[in-house]
Amino acid sequence: MDSSESEIAHNFPPYFKVYKDGRVERYRVFQSVDAGLDSTTGVQSKDVMISPETGVKARIFLPKINSPGQKLPLLVHYHGGAFCLGSAFGVMFNNFLTSLVSQANIIAISVDYRLAPEHPLPIAYDDSWAGLQWVAAHSNGLGPEPCLNEHADLGRVFLAGESAGANIAHYLAVQAGATKLDSIKINGLLIVHPFFGVKEPHELYKYMCPGSSGSDDDPKLNPAVDPNLKNMAGDRVLVCVAEKDGLRNRGVAYYETLAKSEWDGPVEFYETSGEDHCFHMFTPDSEKVEPFIEKMVHFISNA
Repeated sequence: MDSSESEIAHNFPPYFKVYKDGRVERYRVFQSVDAGLDSTTGVQSKDVMISPETGVKARIFLPKINSPGQKLPLLVHYHGGAFCLGSAFGVMFNNFLTSLVSQANIIAISVDYRLAPEHPLPIAYDDSWAGLQWVAAHSNGLGPEPCLNEHADLGRVFLAGESAGANIAHYLAVQAGATKLDSIKINGLLIVHPFFGVKEPHELYKYMCPGSSGSDDDPKLNPAVDPNLKNMAGDRVLVCVAEKDGLRNRGVAYYETLAKSEWDGPVEFYETSGEDHCFHMFTPDSEKVEPFIEKMVHFISNA
């Protein structure tokens, strides 16, 4: 056996390791589920192609529709997983979005961006931006997906994500504002247990994003240094943190940054006591999940 096949060049537990021959092995692979009808809620999901060139797809979640032409708010979701794990087709994300879609009576679309390190950052950001532009192509009712043309109200759009997905959702809101993506109206952002690095260089992020210092001088990790923050699209922001989450303090700092920035909009803060990072995904039976989802539903409903 060639030694390069077994020798580890880079090791980032609990995420992945890279062998000297370039092979990537993940420590954890999340279970996926096929699209279809959820018999409990009546939510129907289907998969769509965003970009044949890159292979990026997305999953749409549609609640029960009461009448032809009924228009519902649209939530654009970006999954967590440290930019290197997970999928829009994962069981955890599907269960969460099915519940949120049913309770909030909205449409959701989750973009399955390509993962690092095979696809180094900023590819995940670029894929996610392509997904938002694909959504915006439906603003005139002539987009590629009929159910969005007929039922998605692109005057009521929300961007949402957890962990790395929350980082992406924030970045896209800034990009939408800076580039004046005005074919859709972003009513709000749901930033859940966000990843915004740490004060010291974040070695995993540095490896996945070769052009980044992995430190606070990178606007993707520290929105406070982003000159475009004041232009961020979105009328309101809900920032959610969990008491026992190692990322909690950076989430609090993000909330404080927005609250005192030149961006002109209200920022809400919601902390779940006694819970850890993305508890609503990993421990869905927790008694804290229901009030957490109710908070998000309330935020969306009051747009």
